Amino acid sequence: MEGWLDPVYDAAGMAAADRWTIEQAGVPSLDLMEAAGRGLARAAAELAGGRDRATPAGGDSLRVGSGSVTVVCGKGNNGGDGLVAARHLTESGFDVEVILFGDRDDLSPDSQANFDRLPEGIARVLEGQLSASSLKGVVIDAMLGTGFEGEPRDPVETAIGAINESGLPVIACDVPSGVNASTGEASEKAVRADRTVTFHQRKLGHLIAPAKHLCGPVEVIPIGIPDGAPAPTAGGAIRAGVLDLLPRRGADSNKFTSGRVSIVGGSRGLTGAVCLAAEGAIRAGAGYATAAVPGGLEDIFEAKLTEVMTSGFGSGTDRLMQEQAGEILEHIDGAAAVVLGSGVGREVSTAALVKAVAADCGAPLVLDADALSTFGTDLSSLAKRPAATVLTPHAGETARLLGLDSAEVSAHRLRSARDLATKAGAVVVLKGDDTIVTDGQRIAVNTLPAPALATAGTGDVLAGITGGFLARGLGVFEAASAAVFTHAAAGEIATLEIGNRDGVIAGDVIRAIPRAMIPPAG
Repeated sequence: MEGWLDPVYDAAGMAAADRWTIEQAGVPSLDLMEAAGRGLARAAAELAGGRDRATPAGGDSLRVGSGSVTVVCGKGNNGGDGLVAARHLTESGFDVEVILFGDRDDLSPDSQANFDRLPEGIARVLEGQLSASSLKGVVIDAMLGTGFEGEPRDPVETAIGAINESGLPVIACDVPSGVNASTGEASEKAVRADRTVTFHQRKLGHLIAPAKHLCGPVEVIPIGIPDGAPAPTAGGAIRAGVLDLLPRRGADSNKFTSGRVSIVGGSRGLTGAVCLAAEGAIRAGAGYATAAVPGGLEDIFEAKLTEVMTSGFGSGTDRLMQEQAGEILEHIDGAAAVVLGSGVGREVSTAALVKAVAADCGAPLVLDADALSTFGTDLSSLAKRPAATVLTPHAGETARLLGLDSAEVSAHRLRSARDLATKAGAVVVLKGDDTIVTDGQRIAVNTLPAPALATAGTGDVLAGITGGFLARGLGVFEAASAAVFTHAAAGEIATLEIGNRDGVIAGDVIRAIPRAMIPPAG
C-alpha cells in the first residue's frame, strides 16, 4: 500500500490477522480476548469517572470506581470481549451487570471460558426484550462485531433501540452494533456510540459515513498481534506524507516545467466558479493557468483574474456552445491538465460541448460541477478517453451518474464511489466529510475535519487544486488524494485565521493552500 496512507482493515483482513496470530505465531486466542477486554474496561472506567490508582511496575491499571456499568453481550467473540471487560470492571469496584442473549452453551468457546471467570451474580440471560429502563450507568455495546453485515434481528434489534433511547453514555466494542466494519454502511437500527474501542488497527468502516458518525472518537487498543501478521489492504486514511509527492520548484524551474492548467467553463451568473478553480490551480503550484470562457463575459474574467490568461469563445455569448468545441480543443492543446465544468451551466448546446471536449481532450481531465450532469448514466465516452479522468461529484451528482436516489448513495458511499470509478474508468473523488478517493480498487479517505468547507465555491477550489497537481506531474490517484488532503488542511488553516469555521469562504481556503502544501518535518 502507498506509504502516504495509514492502512486500515476490512473484516476479512482483520480476521486473517487474528487467524495468523493464533495459528502461525502461537498466541492463544484467549490472550487476545483478554487484552481486548481489558482495554475496553479501561475506556469504560474513564467514561464512568473512575479514579486513578497506582500502576504496578511493568503493567497498566484500571481506574477504580463505584459507578454503574451495563455490559450487553452477544454470543460471539465480541461478547467475549465484553465479558472480560465486565470482570475487570467488577474487580475495580464498579457495579456491573452483564446482559446475555443466550446461556453459556450458546456462547463461542472463548466466550464460554470468560463467562466461567465472571464473579458470581453479575450476569443474567435476557428474558423477553431489553428495555431502556433496565440499563444503568455506562453501557458497553458488545453485541455485534466486525463480521456483521445486513440488518440486525431481534432480540439485538430491540436492544439497539433500548440503548439509543436510554440516553446513557455508550462505548462500542470494535464497532457499534449495526455497523458494517468493511464499508461504513449502517442499519437504521444501529447503536449511536459516544466512543468506540477497536483492536490492533482501525477498520475502513470507522472512516466512512454513515458509520463514521455513529462511532464517536475511535481508540485503537494493541492486543498482542505481532509483527509479520497480514497487513491491512482494504484502504487507508490520507496522511500528510502525501505532500512529499509534490515536486518542488528549483533554480532551473520555469512556468512551463510547473505545468499549465486550462479551465473551461463559465456562464452568466456563474463566473466566480471559473475564477475559484483557476486561482486554486495556480496556488497549488501550477506554472500558469488559462481560462476558456464565453466571449460575451470575457471582460468580467479579465477584471477578476490578474494571474490567469483568458480567451473568449463566441462573440457576445454568455455561455459556451457546441459549435465552439473545435476552437476550445485547440486552446487546451498542450495543457498539462484541464478542469472542465466550473460554472458552465446546463444548456443543451453547452452539454454537447462538454461531451465533445471531454471525449477529445488528450490531457488529464478533471470533470466537476455541471459537467458531471451532462452525461446522465451513459459514461461509455469517459471510459474510452485517451488520458486520465478525475470526477469530483457530491452525493447528488453521483446518484444522477449511477441512476440512483441520492439517499441510496449516502447510505452506500464506498460502494457508490467504486461503482462510478469502474463504470467511468476514472478516479472518483466522492466529496463529503469523509471524502473518498478511489480508482475502483485503491481507496483513500480524508479524515481531516472538513466543516469549514461546507460553503459555496470550495468544490471549484478542489477541482483547481486537483488540476494543479496533475499539471505538476503527479499520477491521477496520487494527485486526487493530495488535493483532497490539501483542500481539507487549507480549510482548517483558514479557520484558525478567521477564528470561526462558519465564517470561512472559498477565497480564504485559496489563500491557505500554500501553507497547506508544506510537508511534515522529517
